[in-house]
Amino acid sequence: MADIKISNIKLTGLVACVPPAIEENRFLAFFKEGEAEKVIASTGIERRHIADGNTTSGDLCYKAAEKLIDNLGWNREEIDCLVFVSQTPDYILPSTSCILQGRLGLSQNCYTIDISYGCPGWIYGLSVISSLMSSGCMKKGLLLVGDTPSKFKSKNDKTAWPLFGDAGSATAIEYSLGADDLFFTFSTDGNSHQAIIVKDGGARHPVTEASLKEIYYGEGIARRPLDSEMDGMAVFAFGLKRAPESVLRILEYSKVDKEDIDLFIFHQANLFMNEKIRKKLSIPVEKVPYCLRDFGNTSCTTIPLLLASKCSELLSEKKKVIATAFGVGLSWGSALLNLDKMKSLELIVY
Repeated sequence: MADIKISNIKLTGLVACVPPAIEENRFLAFFKEGEAEKVIASTGIERRHIADGNTTSGDLCYKAAEKLIDNLGWNREEIDCLVFVSQTPDYILPSTSCILQGRLGLSQNCYTIDISYGCPGWIYGLSVISSLMSSGCMKKGLLLVGDTPSKFKSKNDKTAWPLFGDAGSATAIEYSLGADDLFFTFSTDGNSHQAIIVKDGGARHPVTEASLKEIYYGEGIARRPLDSEMDGMAVFAFGLKRAPESVLRILEYSKVDKEDIDLFIFHQANLFMNEKIRKKLSIPVEKVPYCLRDFGNTSCTTIPLLLASKCSELLSEKKKVIATAFGVGLSWGSALLNLDKMKSLELIVY
């Protein structure tokens, strides 16, 4: 079982970044009269930040990292590793982490790596960078997690376009001898990978002329093979089953009582699903914050974005937090973190 305990690691700060352009769901042209209101009521998503054609997830993470480094007063030469997590890298090659090392002016001795991951990406990335640093060979690290889902969603698909927004984040990780242990649990069901997929553009199905042609699937639903498609009912059933299981598993593994958790930070999929998960676990509403209304589903960025945008006051003192995410892969996972007052916890607009 992929249950992991990591020692001597502390999360020092976090900055999330969103692009300035805001799109209001109630004004989307493909909705018929009264349809937008129903979608907003169900998903909880009123608006989303959308990156322009020149802004990538790497750009958003870069801006977040610049702000975070300045806030912490870190010496860039002392940053030992940089982990970048995204499904929308700047290029097929080279790795975006290499590009960000150069843009941020970090030492050439800095360890860099890209991780291609979707909704649970922040949790997976945190486990990777924490494992790298837990021995003390590396003292300071940056976890950069961001996605621009708008770049592979069809603007003519009312089942997907209103749900997703763009964002980036930077989390500061430090080696800290004696810090509270971090606990992780992970699972994967690759046999269900087609439930959320972009079929063309990879090595298995390279781009062809047909990849650029939009296919009509019904009123208000048209997309290209280069756009993502999702089996909504399958993903809903998956999330409703696996997210509660993951929370209970991390509680059992860490030997912590559910009542002792101060905050449950869930992947911001949609309000209807997340509320079903909360009620299934009998978690009080005040322990489950949301940022869906203003940002939508930002893929792997939802957890750090939620922490930065809604939890600064809640994290003004030490809190015991469970973060749980589920999605593309299909994959899911949870982390139990003891978050002390962070030196930096901020949301910026770029």
